[in-house]
Amino acid sequence: MFSFLFQASAFARGESIKAFKPSSSSRRHQKQAASFVVHAAASGEAERLRLHNLSPLPGSRRKPIRKGRGYGAGQGGTCGYGMRGQKARGGRGTRPGFEGGQTPMYRRFPKLKGIAGGMSAGKPKFVTVNVSDLAQALADSKISAGQDVDLDTLKSVGLIKATGYYRNLPLKVLGDGELSQGLKVKAAAFSASASEKLAGAGGEAILVQGKKPKWSREAHEAAQAAAAK
Repeated sequence: MFSFLFQASAFARGESIKAFKPSSSSRRHQKQAASFVVHAAASGEAERLRLHNLSPLPGSRRKPIRKGRGYGAGQGGTCGYGMRGQKARGGRGTRPGFEGGQTPMYRRFPKLKGIAGGMSAGKPKFVTVNVSDLAQALADSKISAGQDVDLDTLKSVGLIKATGYYRNLPLKVLGDGELSQGLKVKAAAFSASASEKLAGAGGEAILVQGKKPKWSREAHEAAQAAAAK
C-alpha cells in the first residue's frame, strides 16, 4: 500500500516512473507496485497521475459471488445452505453450544470449585449484625441491658430475618455504630472493632461454635446416655 502511495506522489510531481523502486518488504505490495509501474509505463513515461487515468490495480477488485443464479455459477439452487433443515431456513438457526438435543459439553464436564466453578467461594459465610443494630434494639426495648444475646434471640425479636440459604449460617457481629449499654453477645465471629465496643460498654463478646456438628449415631447415643443419668 505504501509503495502505491509513493508511486502516486511520484506521478503527481511529474517524476519518471522507471527511477522509482518499491520499498515495501511485503511480496504482495511489491507485486502490486510493479504491476502499477508496468501499466503506467505502457501508457507513457511522461504521463502524470490525474483523475481521468486513475484505475485500481489488477486483481484488487473482485466481483461478488452471485448466489441463486444457476448451478453453472457455483452457488445455484441452495446457495450453499444445503437441502432443507433448520440451518437452511430463515432466521437465526441453532444457538451457540447446541448439540442437537444431547447433553452439551458445558453440562457434561465437571465444574471447578470456588469462583471458577459457580461463585460458591463468593457466597456469604455468616449472617451479620452491626453494633448499631444492637443499640437500636436496646432503644426499642426489644432486648434489655446485660441480657445474653445469640442468633436465636435476634431472630425472635426480628432483628435478623434469616431465610433460605441464610437460615443455617452462623452469626457474626460487625463494629458499625456505638453502644452505650452492656450486652453479652454470643456469636461465631466478631470483628476487632465490635469486640472493643462491646467490652467498652461493659458487655462481653463470647465465641461459640459456628455451625452445628454433623449428626452421628455415637454422639447421639452418648448424649442420650448423659441425659438419662
